[in-house]
Amino acid sequence: MATMKVTDATMEQVVQNNNLVLVDFWAPWCGPCRMIAPILENLAEKVGDQAIIAKLNVDENPVGATKYQIQGIPTLKLFHNGKEVETFVGVQPLERFTAAITKYAAN
Repeated sequence: MATMKVTDATMEQVVQNNNLVLVDFWAPWCGPCRMIAPILENLAEKVGDQAIIAKLNVDENPVGATKYQIQGIPTLKLFHNGKEVETFVGVQPLERFTAAITKYAAN
């Protein structure tokens, strides 16, 4: 399973209708965002049956970035049953995301 693109119009529905969603707030001009992209693709392959890995382009979707008070990118937020449970700022190793998803997938 690949990462899913979400927009201001679709993000809330994806977050509310799925058990676990990791949202990557990113922009095409952001170097660290490009560095983390293959990590998230790999993550989607590993945990695609447990969680949705979504990407929100903050340049095209300023409402979501404002609502979740995104100060810098990449920022990733993990939602469990529609509630924000963890935030990751900057490039993180695959294992950190995998561990967080595994922790909440059991609930």
